[in-house]
Amino acid sequence: MRRMLHRTLLLIALALPLQAEAAFEPTPKDRADLARIETYLNGLTTLHAKFLQVAPDGSISGGQAWLARPGRLRFEYDPPAPFLLVAAHGQLVFQDSSIKQTSQAPLSSTPLGMLLAQHVTLSGDMTVTGMQRLPGEIDISLARTASPGDGTLTLVFADAPLTLRQWTVLDAQRKETRVTLFNAELGVTVDSKLFEAVQMPTPSGGG
Repeated sequence: MRRMLHRTLLLIALALPLQAEAAFEPTPKDRADLARIETYLNGLTTLHAKFLQVAPDGSISGGQAWLARPGRLRFEYDPPAPFLLVAAHGQLVFQDSSIKQTSQAPLSSTPLGMLLAQHVTLSGDMTVTGMQRLPGEIDISLARTASPGDGTLTLVFADAPLTLRQWTVLDAQRKETRVTLFNAELGVTVDSKLFEAVQMPTPSGGG
């Protein structure tokens, strides 16, 4: 039961369609920072990092993440978590090796689809619903413009230099899942085979 709960929370965290919350009117300083963030995200070609995920129930898991824009990402969870998440070919694929089960969703319907787009834009299909500045940090909240009401994605950047270090998904039930990146390396060479999901064996049928 706990494993199934963990899997459900993971799918909420990484594959939830986003929707708009409220109007946000950016100041000139906000617009300047949003332009910097767009430039940073569009210059982000490859990344390798450790990650830590905190689910709504407080459970914690970690592992390694690889990103190659456009369109590819791999979250490889450390044991004993039996999970693997791979984005490639326009699909987000989640695998649970403990029950030999694979699920998938269109990448364009997920928060990660925005980060992995060929060209990241913080307007048009995406709406900035809020910004917050803390010492050495800028947070921006995003939603899908066409579908208001179901949740938001908040990106947390360290500033000077600008670096993506965390994202948080808040779903329609106000449940929060947070992913934090550590020891990130940018511009690394990434093996394309990492983005091919492992094929699960077909469970044998009963008599």
